[in-house]
Amino acid sequence: MPNHYTASIVDVVDEIRANIEEAQSGQSKADFIHKFSIAQKESRECLYWLQLLAKSQIIPSDRLKYLIQETEEIIAIITSIIVNTKKNRT
Repeated sequence: MPNHYTASIVDVVDEIRANIEEAQSGQSKADFIHKFSIAQKESRECLYWLQLLAKSQIIPSDRLKYLIQETEEIIAIITSIIVNTKKNRT
């Protein structure tokens, strides 16, 4: 995998993890939601890079299929956490 793409994906994954870790120590529910919202955006960026790699055939799309599915699941989980936290905010 070319270094530019590798670095981009690694950076995005690091940002996702960092924001989720920061959310765990959020000072309020609003802060928690904010950090998870950033992680959601970063997850979507990761999905973009994976889809770009698949579309360009830099890496065969069949080799990326699992990672794309996992990333979509992560986005769904993060979105669910955000929605449920907003519902339960008091």
